[in-house]
Amino acid sequence: MIVIHHNPDCGTSRNVLAFIRAGGGEPVVINYLAEGWTRPQLLALFAAADLTPRAALRETKSPAQEMGLLADGVSDDRILNAMLEYPILVNRPIVCTHKGVRLCRPSEAVFDLLDRLPPGPLYKEDGQMVIDKTGARP
Repeated sequence: MIVIHHNPDCGTSRNVLAFIRAGGGEPVVINYLAEGWTRPQLLALFAAADLTPRAALRETKSPAQEMGLLADGVSDDRILNAMLEYPILVNRPIVCTHKGVRLCRPSEAVFDLLDRLPPGPLYKEDGQMVIDKTGARP
């Protein structure tokens, strides 16, 4: 089973979802912006991915700066509380497979969680090749 915590408006998240599907997987897709997060869910994901709330904080294209969350000394608890109120603050996509849990940035990071690479050539939305015609990662 593969689970992706997905934002359909994010190019990286769309790339990861496409890579999973190209490899033959059909993941459970959780649109976390619509569903939100729970504290236990985030804590479990972060622990499994070896992330702190600060490391999982989306710094760009989010209200993190305006909320004062990027300043030195802001506690993980304050960041976590903000993530619960504003799900957009969690960087994405987070993918869970039997191989582990990972924040898949860059999008090619998902390949380490898959049982097999998708056939190539495979490209990101921006045209960058991530798997060549021989099936190798450049």
